[in-house]
Amino acid sequence: MQNDVKRSTIPRYTGGVTTTGTRWLSAGEQVAWRAFVGACHSFFAAIDTELQRDAGMPLAYYEILVRLSEAPDHRLRMSQLAEETAASKSRISHAVARLEERGWVRRSECPTDRRGAFAELTDAGYAALVAAAPGHVEHVRRTLLDPLTDEQVRQLQEISEAIQAAVGGPPRGPISCP
Repeated sequence: MQNDVKRSTIPRYTGGVTTTGTRWLSAGEQVAWRAFVGACHSFFAAIDTELQRDAGMPLAYYEILVRLSEAPDHRLRMSQLAEETAASKSRISHAVARLEERGWVRRSECPTDRRGAFAELTDAGYAALVAAAPGHVEHVRRTLLDPLTDEQVRQLQEISEAIQAAVGGPPRGPISCP
């Protein structure tokens, strides 16, 4: 027997909802918002599927490898890696553990901060990234850049930068071990 609750037994909400001062979206803004959300979902789902199929890794792992490949000495503090990939500390810890199992990342302690740890890209991790990059870049080009004119690409950059600024800016650069 399921724990079904009959709709008639759920008390009806009779309180008021205050919407004074709410700046509702116009019809055109609503269309733009939904187009943006749909494009983001579709694009990132397609990128993730492509990376899983062709490189055996999700987009989140690819992004971790990219961030580490661009960092000095190919290593970042775990907290910085979480920030740069917009992941929680627990999510980045789990992802790094999976990447360690593959031999793509090595975790090490920070010698001056017992609470801190580094994630470091291994040679095998760099090789996996190099192998995945051509297909990934081709997919980004085909699905994001090629459908746009040069002017639209410039506008996309400006729009993206404006959104980043509105939400607090892009991730900061690497934090070194104190």
